[in-house]
Amino acid sequence: MTDSQTDKKTTALSVGWTRWGICALLFFATALNYVDRQILGLLKPVLEKGLNWNERDFSYIVMAFTVAYAIGYSGAGWFIDRVGVKVGYSLAVLLWSLAEMAHALNWYISVEAKIGFLTISATAFGFCAARFVLGLAEGGNFPAAAKAVSEWFPKKERALAVGIFNSGTNIGALAAPLLILWLAADFSWPIAFVVTGAAGLFWLVFWLPLYTSPHKHPRISSAELAYINHDPPDPPGIKIPWWTLMGYRQTWMFIIGTGISGTIWWFWLYWGPDFLHKQYGLDVKHLGLPMVVIYLITGIGSITGGWLSGYFLKRGWSLNASRKTAMLVCALCVVPVFMASFVTNSWVGAMLVGLAMAAHQGFAANLITTVSDTAPRQVVGSIMGLGGTAACVGTFFIAILIPYILEKTGEYRILLIIASCAYLINLLIIHLINPRLKSMEFNIPQETY
Repeated sequence: MTDSQTDKKTTALSVGWTRWGICALLFFATALNYVDRQILGLLKPVLEKGLNWNERDFSYIVMAFTVAYAIGYSGAGWFIDRVGVKVGYSLAVLLWSLAEMAHALNWYISVEAKIGFLTISATAFGFCAARFVLGLAEGGNFPAAAKAVSEWFPKKERALAVGIFNSGTNIGALAAPLLILWLAADFSWPIAFVVTGAAGLFWLVFWLPLYTSPHKHPRISSAELAYINHDPPDPPGIKIPWWTLMGYRQTWMFIIGTGISGTIWWFWLYWGPDFLHKQYGLDVKHLGLPMVVIYLITGIGSITGGWLSGYFLKRGWSLNASRKTAMLVCALCVVPVFMASFVTNSWVGAMLVGLAMAAHQGFAANLITTVSDTAPRQVVGSIMGLGGTAACVGTFFIAILIPYILEKTGEYRILLIIASCAYLINLLIIHLINPRLKSMEFNIPQETY
């Protein structure tokens, strides 16, 4: 019997479900990650009124999180590669949950303070400190989740697994307004921070006893373990110094790819609602339902994009053709978004934005998977961290560029045209850097980090 016949006989469903239970844990952690980061924006009016903030206070808090997230993404990736997924992810979730709950302590602070050269309210400074720690810790989510997928899934399923856990971002985006605004309205804003932070501690109750590497897991079947280990193993014993990763085209493929696509994603998160408001006149009362629909579409796109490359692989396509064709399909689905600045129907505009965001998630699911396709498991977290930092740097630049464009033109048309072209350009750059999706080759002696 040939290998292909064996693969067809030993289907993904017949070998066991343990790996999908692990994927479910990654999904819920990612959802909590997004709930915790969105709470500040949702409660902005309440906090500004209750704590006497001005716009400058709020901007300092946003900057504190963004800077820390950029640092945390790279640092956490390196740390997780050293200590492993279980310990690294546990510490990240524990720290970000405690930081989330620490926001509530500012309920008791109501004085002004001069911090260095900044005149800032003490509550705003307290929020800056809490958001900084939150950003550092939340930077560990995606490197840890991607590394877990590389350990628990064969290459043909990795993009789907990434798409599933990455869809947790959309569930978190949907759940946050429903949960947080209800808690703040019926109880108080500190309760919202305490409850969302406690949810992360509750997640740890399941993660700690259930997660370990596949070969140590007590509930995995021999058939599923063999299925997971079907791909050729990584070179034994190789240790790659973190700084040497910058010398590999596979690293730069992900840094540049994520720098471009991640920047566009943050554009939608930060300015998408404002576009719908200014283009179609949707106020806060009427913005909720379109945003729910957009994030539902986005969640479907995340899973579908990951499934698509796996489908091509199962039909005998090469890894290179499967991943890049799936990314091409997603990139093409982004192109129509420029028409959202021309149409007058708000639901048509929302659907175009939803399609673009869904396509981003499908593109990202495959791009993230290329890291484990081309790099040993030992450095997946580090490369993921470098890519995430690149996206944060890109976000800094667009934060400067977007206000300038909006002030000059008074509309989002130029920005939407940029967004519509960005993914095709991105894919071209990715292809030029690594035309055959070639894996890393190491000609270095065994070293320690």
